[in-house]
Amino acid sequence: MPVATSEYELLTESAGLLDRTERAKFVVRGGEAVEFLQGQVSNDVEALTPGTGCYATILNHKGKLRTDLRILRGEDFLWLDTEAVGHAVLRHMLATYALGRDVQWEDLTEDHSILSLIGPGADDLAPAAPPQDEHSFADSGAGLWVRTDLGLDVLCGRGRADELRAELGIEEVSEEAAECLRIESGRPRLGIDMDAETMPQEAGINERAVDFEKGCYVGQETVARLHWRGKPNRHLRGLRLSEPVERRTEILLGDKVVGRISSVCVSPRFGPIALALVRREAAPGDTVRAGAAEAEVVELPFARG
Repeated sequence: MPVATSEYELLTESAGLLDRTERAKFVVRGGEAVEFLQGQVSNDVEALTPGTGCYATILNHKGKLRTDLRILRGEDFLWLDTEAVGHAVLRHMLATYALGRDVQWEDLTEDHSILSLIGPGADDLAPAAPPQDEHSFADSGAGLWVRTDLGLDVLCGRGRADELRAELGIEEVSEEAAECLRIESGRPRLGIDMDAETMPQEAGINERAVDFEKGCYVGQETVARLHWRGKPNRHLRGLRLSEPVERRTEILLGDKVVGRISSVCVSPRFGPIALALVRREAAPGDTVRAGAAEAEVVELPFARG
């Protein structure tokens, strides 16, 4: 279904609100909390200063994704959140590998909310000067205001979230509208565009999620070897479609299946577009087929400049 033009204009010209409370949420504390996470995730937690954060992954020994996550560092805590599908991975990691260390953790998934303020007007809704670098945040006393690629996230208790909706007084938008902006920006989503068979470089997230100078973590050797010496068999690409198609539709280059549609939308700006992990034989500029549609393979993001 096409995204409603009114919602799209709200998100691209002003700001709308999307409730992302379903995400898994944890807080980690203790004298060894930073050192502990440094050995578990692909990005550099030790380099973070209070008020900053990063995007990272947890990998298996083959360098494939178990989950991705956002990490925020406060004065005496680390906040972790991820897609709902990654909840079990984060909880298992904390429960299993923090044993015997000065690390305390709490699952806040049921007690806390995440409200995403999406659009160029999001900054005007912040109670004070908003943070500017992605994943940096400010504490308003009743919640954390976190910079995202599309606006601001507010992390707060469930009760405070209900109050905040009323205080902000902005229109709530559909997930389909927010997903359209994500697809345009070319950012893959866990459980949709990348899964347990995906390596970070295939998904195009190395630059954001992986630090190649930090110490050891599970999967590091494979990820580093592919980055420095190898060529991934697949790449996350954009597809400009001649007509809408369904998710999981096979992508054909000639007679060869080179991938499947993962995210798809009908953008008011770009028309029918999709994300997909496609084999490297299908290079940007090539024409492929997806169901009844023809498609041009393009580099990401669709939204350039």
